[in-house]
Amino acid sequence: QMHLEETGGGSVQAGGSLGLSCAVSGYTDISACMAWFRQAPGTEREYVAGIPTSSGNPTYADSVKGRFTISRDNARNMVYLQMNSLKPEDTAMYYCAAGGLFACVPPQREEDFSYWGQGTQVTVSS
Repeated sequence: QMHLEETGGGSVQAGGSLGLSCAVSGYTDISACMAWFRQAPGTEREYVAGIPTSSGNPTYADSVKGRFTISRDNARNMVYLQMNSLKPEDTAMYYCAAGGLFACVPPQREEDFSYWGQGTQVTVSS
């Protein structure tokens, strides 16, 4: 079993920045894909960014490219999401997720991720 726990959410004004962290514990698969998803009220959960834990480049949703950066620290079993130039439409519950390596290959699908955190709320005011 793998346990994921997100921290770092909060409220910020448009144009501001927030950093999210995901602590991974339990069984950690070095060949995994670690990702961030988000879900706003009344919408489906959507892929934000993903990164393979072994090697490979990160991928991003078009809506966050150039503003968000996903990174990992395998030694600390941590995954991060740095969010800059935040917009009100970024308001959502953000979830950390873990899947097999191919979960990082587009199209990234929610059903390919087996482990999920509880989520952390990000609110961006205009």
